[in-house]
Amino acid sequence: MFSLVDEEPLMKVFGLFGEEAIEIAKILMETTETTDDDIATKTEIRLNDIRKILYKLYSYSLIGLRRTRDKNTGWFIFHWRLQPDQLEGFILNKKRRMIEKFETRLEYEKNHDFYYCFTAGCRQIPFEEAMEVLFQCPVCEKSLIHFDNDQIIDAITKKIDQIQKELIE
Repeated sequence: MFSLVDEEPLMKVFGLFGEEAIEIAKILMETTETTDDDIATKTEIRLNDIRKILYKLYSYSLIGLRRTRDKNTGWFIFHWRLQPDQLEGFILNKKRRMIEKFETRLEYEKNHDFYYCFTAGCRQIPFEEAMEVLFQCPVCEKSLIHFDNDQIIDAITKKIDQIQKELIE
């Protein structure tokens, strides 16, 4: 039904919400509007799980809804639809948040000296913490050695640049 929607980015975005969200997206792409009961019938996903996913997607404006009232029971019926025009905004917003997180991590990496015992399962320790433990790994008790994090700084910087270029395009 939504032939104007590029299926690949839609599936990637819905994939952020799990495999069941991808199944729901496929059903929503087949029609202009459908109910949660119809989705449950077509996917064999539990109705409660479908509703949780739909409300989560709705909270990000990736899908919309129309409410009607059942004349017999008086209950509301929710008719769900894709909102493909919101997809680009969602992706841009996620990329901006990623940049913020990478920039925070980059500042942390730049402003700290790290020490490491080079043992699998142990972590890098900032200088202040390494001093407190007398440069002994708190996990394996090996000596802590200065860790050069220039490669990490370079990788984070490149990732920020890459995402910023994608935002400009």
